[in-house]
Amino acid sequence: MRLRDWDVNLKVRLYGEFFVNVLFWMFFPFMAIYFSDEFGKDKAGLLLILSQVFGVLANLVGGYCADHFGRKKMMVISTYGQGIFFVIFAFANSVWLESAWLSFICFTVVGVFGSFYWPASQAMVADVVAEKHRNSVFAIFYTGINIAVVIGPIVGGIFFFEHRFELLMTAGVTSFVIGFILQKMVSETAPMLQDQAVKKTEKETWVGAITKQVADYKIIVQDKIFLLFIVAGVLSSQTFMQLDLLMAVYTKELVPLQTFLAFGDWKLELGGEKAFGLIVAFNGFMVALLTVYITRQVDKYRERDVFIASSILYGISILLFGQTSVLWILLGAMAIFTMAEIMVVGIQQSFVTKIAPEHMRGQYFAAASLRFTIGRTFAPISISLSMWIGYEWTFVMLTVLCLISALIYFGMYQLFEKQEKQVMKKVIV
Repeated sequence: MRLRDWDVNLKVRLYGEFFVNVLFWMFFPFMAIYFSDEFGKDKAGLLLILSQVFGVLANLVGGYCADHFGRKKMMVISTYGQGIFFVIFAFANSVWLESAWLSFICFTVVGVFGSFYWPASQAMVADVVAEKHRNSVFAIFYTGINIAVVIGPIVGGIFFFEHRFELLMTAGVTSFVIGFILQKMVSETAPMLQDQAVKKTEKETWVGAITKQVADYKIIVQDKIFLLFIVAGVLSSQTFMQLDLLMAVYTKELVPLQTFLAFGDWKLELGGEKAFGLIVAFNGFMVALLTVYITRQVDKYRERDVFIASSILYGISILLFGQTSVLWILLGAMAIFTMAEIMVVGIQQSFVTKIAPEHMRGQYFAAASLRFTIGRTFAPISISLSMWIGYEWTFVMLTVLCLISALIYFGMYQLFEKQEKQVMKKVIV
């Protein structure tokens, strides 16, 4: 499916979200370092866990709202909300005020609004794109994010530490602009909003709405295949989430200044935070360069095998990462890590679309995102764990979680394929 054939909703979002993501990745990878410096590693880990607990709740609420009140409405509200708290975040890092606690609150609330945005965003793709094109569309969106990941950390390595106020203020203003564009140019796509019944839902009391939401999510939890998908994703995400947590702190503390490139008398020496910026940028560059190609290639293989291979590669990469401080080897580990990441970019979203009823897509995507929100909730424990048992054993434990994830994916597909056969038998009868 060519870009020029895309629905206008998707085109507007692709370009708008790109600029927001560039700004986001100029500060986000460095927040674990910032909080560790301000609060200490123990407290920083606990605070990052707390911020993600709010993200988990916001995802569930965001999915319900996307289905019942509209994809567009949730995206616009979320973008404006982020803009407001980016501005407050900026003033908490200005010449007028320096407050690590206020920065933490703003960081958390910005994340909450991002959690409101995500289910609506994913559901809108499923609403307007035919099933045969979904993998590639999801892959292109992911590529856009990761082009931002290439640019953001490199520039952010300079601006975050030296011009934090200007960086965060720019993020706030950009969010307001994107929110206005979404409000004016994007149309609603939620199927249920075409029914009069939804009009009544919008007038329900909060108690009634929450009761209905709990009932809807109860149905999702009873879906064994989907539940296994979430559990496996939470375990594998413990590795994925370490990119801006354990890997950031590990690189800062244990990767010394070293020669990365040399031509004659000229040398490029990197270490610590700058080495970490290069590693993150390398990850983003690989994703931007290879996602669409790899997505097309993995379509030739069984989904089950791709999910399992991804988890195993995550385990190999995280184990290798924790065994060295040599920058070139760390980049090799990151190459394996990135392959594990991009293998499942398209198929994981398409899998959710396959098993989700049309009128509950937003909630299924929200529940599916628990793989990341719950994963990110527990991921900061690794920072504290590294103090108790050391970096080497912490990386080993993360590898074991990846292997368990691979086993769960195998079991999930056993159930899924059995269910598919039963459905086919009923159709034939």
